[in-house]
Parts: sequence; structure tokens; C-alpha cells
Amino acid sequence: MNKYYLTPASLPDWSNYFSQVAVIEKNGIKTIYVAGQVGVDRHKNLVGNGELPDQLKQIFSNLQTALESVDATMANIVKMNIYVVNYQPSDAEAIGEIIREHFRMGQVPAMSLIGVQALAEERFLVEVDAEAVVDSDE
Repeated sequence: MNKYYLTPASLPDWSNYFSQVAVIEKNGIKTIYVAGQVGVDRHKNLVGNGELPDQLKQIFSNLQTALESVDATMANIVKMNIYVVNYQPSDAEAIGEIIREHFRMGQVPAMSLIGVQALAEERFLVEVDAEAVVDSDE
């Protein structure tokens, strides 16, 4: 079994606290864990006007970047957790829209949508982490 951790240069560097990506490889199977992504660019600047849809768009871009750094794609995601500050049912529309942009119906990963009181910084409205699996035989 091979295990490694990395923070791609094109993602925010939080390495004093955690790695952006952790990978376990065994028997041709690569399991990828992507740390919770928030709506910031690589310089930790909040993207857009700080609204939920803007943060979600940046988060999914960050997820894609993290996966590409280990030769995976969004299609390899099998599980996601979405944490929304002060979740309201109306937030589901923005979340559903970004999910439909990135996944085909019938191939949407298992998912948990969790309302939380707060995230690591007050400016963060939403955070998404993901697990992906890649089979080297595919």
C-alpha cells in the first residue's frame, strides 16, 4: 500500500493545518480524499460577492483541481459531504444547480447535506469534501 499527501500549488495552502489531498493506492485502486473546499482562490481570496452560488462555483472548481492533481476527475467522486452555514431549504436550489452542472443524472455521488452553525472562518458559507476512487484498469 502506498499513501501520500499533497497540496497542489493552484489551491490554497493550509498545510500548517492539513493537506488538500490524501491518496491511498493498493492493487491498482487509488482512493482519494479531498479536504473540505471553501469558496476561495489559491491566494485565499473569497470569490464573487460572497453569496452561496459564487462560493459553490469556486468550491467545485477547487475540487476539480484537487482531483486533476492526482489524475482523477469529478466522475470518480463516490461520496461528498456538503456543509452549509445556517442551512435553509431555499439553499437546496443553488446546491442542486451546481450538482447538475458537474454530474450526470444516475451518476451522482452519495452525498450528505449538513446544516452547521459555523465553518473555519465567518466568511465561509459552505464547505464540500469528497472521496473518489480510480481503478488503474479502467
